[in-house]
Amino acid sequence: MPLVLAAAALYGFLYAPLAVVIVFSFNAARHGPGWQGFTLNWYRTLFTDEAAFAAARNTLILALTSTAIATALGTLLAWGLSLGHWPGQRLVRRLLHVPVFIPDIVMAAALLLFYSLARQWLGLFELGLGTMVLAHVTFQIPFMTLVVSARLTGLDPALEEAARDLGASRWQAFRCVTLPLILPGVLAAAMLAFTLSLDDFVVSFFTSGPGATTLPILIYSSVKRGLTPEINALATLLVLASVLATVGVALLRRQRAGTGPG
Repeated sequence: MPLVLAAAALYGFLYAPLAVVIVFSFNAARHGPGWQGFTLNWYRTLFTDEAAFAAARNTLILALTSTAIATALGTLLAWGLSLGHWPGQRLVRRLLHVPVFIPDIVMAAALLLFYSLARQWLGLFELGLGTMVLAHVTFQIPFMTLVVSARLTGLDPALEEAARDLGASRWQAFRCVTLPLILPGVLAAAMLAFTLSLDDFVVSFFTSGPGATTLPILIYSSVKRGLTPEINALATLLVLASVLATVGVALLRRQRAGTGPG
């Protein structure tokens, strides 16, 4: 019983702030903590807000584009790391963990400095949606590669070797044999990368430019002027998107566990 109470208190501490934001996004009161009835007005106002619409569009473009690039590169990198042993392989594996443990603020500052130097010396990387995509790919690739590598580790290498014995090239064996088997893991990793991009604020804030505002940046700039019900509604929609992506990852993992390693 004490363990149950402790677990309930822990989950309450973790999710109570989210619950408050969600509940007050339906509160008719514009100011103050008092409850004045249920309403959807704040969502209607949000959906007619051009700034919010532009931020949502930028967020989706950023998340989808960076996830697509990171999925392709991360999957290929994981496959390359699974191909026997080659010089520098262990070093590459270790370097993949570095971006995962680097604080976001350090990564963001480093990327901003890199973009500034490249713009000064080469005339490249004007801050905007393009630089944000590259920045997001930078921290998405390690997660993609690590997840897909774990999936590849569970595969029987004899399957790809059998395809090679039948005359398939290494790329054909990967595309026709290995890729379909690891596809649930690739999709789960892609959803994780999509969620990371969707919720990111620090890296996006440092690498954004004019006209490249995302939803997390919009929420931050709006909160500085005071917390409004529209912000609660916007935050609720972001939470909903993250929950849906998390559920999708869980379903893919369950499917992967059900199909087994082969």
